[in-house]
Amino acid sequence: MRYFIKLAYNGTAYHGWQIQPNAASVQETLNKAFSVLLNSEINLMGAGRTDTGVHAREMYAHFDFENPFDIPKLVHKLNSYLPKDIVIYQIFPVDSEAHTRFDATKRTYEYHIHLFKDAFLQEQSWYFTQDLDVDLMNQAAKLLFNHTDFQSFSKVNTDVNTFDCTIFEAYWTRGETEQSGAEKEGNKLIFTISANRFLRNMVRSIVGTLVNIGLHKITLADFNAIIESKSRNKAGFSVPAHGLYLTKIEYPYLDD
Repeated sequence: MRYFIKLAYNGTAYHGWQIQPNAASVQETLNKAFSVLLNSEINLMGAGRTDTGVHAREMYAHFDFENPFDIPKLVHKLNSYLPKDIVIYQIFPVDSEAHTRFDATKRTYEYHIHLFKDAFLQEQSWYFTQDLDVDLMNQAAKLLFNHTDFQSFSKVNTDVNTFDCTIFEAYWTRGETEQSGAEKEGNKLIFTISANRFLRNMVRSIVGTLVNIGLHKITLADFNAIIESKSRNKAGFSVPAHGLYLTKIEYPYLDD
């Protein structure tokens, strides 16, 4: 039987999702927990890879297991066994051909920026001290819909066959921080972006380039030219990982 797992994690303590030598990863931590509790070697396949320090409010992984087991009991045991920064929401059986990575049709990320110093957001949001032209940043974000090749925002020397992505949503919104004793309204910025797939470091480099737009360091025409150049060197800096969240993954056969 093949099973899907719906989970979430705070990525602060991990060097990303994927197993790597001499570094703690979410995948390795989960593999160990499932293997111990099911008394069998389990290797999870994730829906994607998040980088060091990136969080996931919604992540899917799958594994195969022959023997029947009590799903609610295993979920409870896993949440007791796993570190406090990883939570299992659901485990459910799926078709034997279902695949968390290849079957995903849409992924959504959020990038969080707070504009007033907040002691409780230091690992969950990027503290930025300069004024940003959010209206202009939203105008630039709309230009992303005119393109499909996003090599300019991809990590170099990556092992992908294509840099093409279809972007469905890209926009900035203002929110409020929970800080008491401070002006809260508008103190938080959230960039939301959805696509069928993402390249390595793509969201963080898009956000960095949009921040340069918001600082009036580059123009809308510059932003368009950066995309068309297909050169990572021309794009903006990569913003810190701790403000990035994978928030949703969609499949054609799963309800929201």
